[in-house]
Amino acid sequence: MLRSYEAMIEDGKIKWLGSEPEILKAHVIITILSDEQPRTLRRAASTSIAGKGKTNGNIVSSIVSEEDWECLK
Repeated sequence: MLRSYEAMIEDGKIKWLGSEPEILKAHVIITILSDEQPRTLRRAASTSIAGKGKTNGNIVSSIVSEEDWECLK
């Protein structure tokens, strides 16, 4: 029968986060908690399209009326 227990290792010592089990044999999976923040990759637009965009109409509302939206039909 499999049972799960949660523990932390601090300064090389196991600290159980609940009742401490009687261990005769165990298979252990360890998750390492890191203080480092994960690096995020930033994407950038190609320089070949820089300055070629054009805004048509008001950017807050649609330039096409809702009656003309095909998805609403």
